[in-house]
Amino acid sequence: MKRTALTGLFLTAALLGSPVFAADDLCGANIAALKNAQASTATNLGGDSKAELDKTIENATMAQKAGDEKKCISITTKAITELKTGGDGSDGGAAK
Repeated sequence: MKRTALTGLFLTAALLGSPVFAADDLCGANIAALKNAQASTATNLGGDSKAELDKTIENATMAQKAGDEKKCISITTKAITELKTGGDGSDGGAAK
């Protein structure tokens, strides 16, 4: 419950802050949100989840550097959505 609540609160705050950057750099804002989520939820994520989040951030950063904003936004938005909806216990986890 704590993990889900804390992650949800953090991601809600990050997503509410994102529109401020939307006109300028949604890709960069989403990468920053993922890095913040990674730092704040590091102890709650399993090894596979940490590795997947690291890879997602790496792929998004590479897309950004290549100038492919659409790909970067797609990658980061999907990851943020998965973090936001994950851990609710519906995946067979023990969260209650």
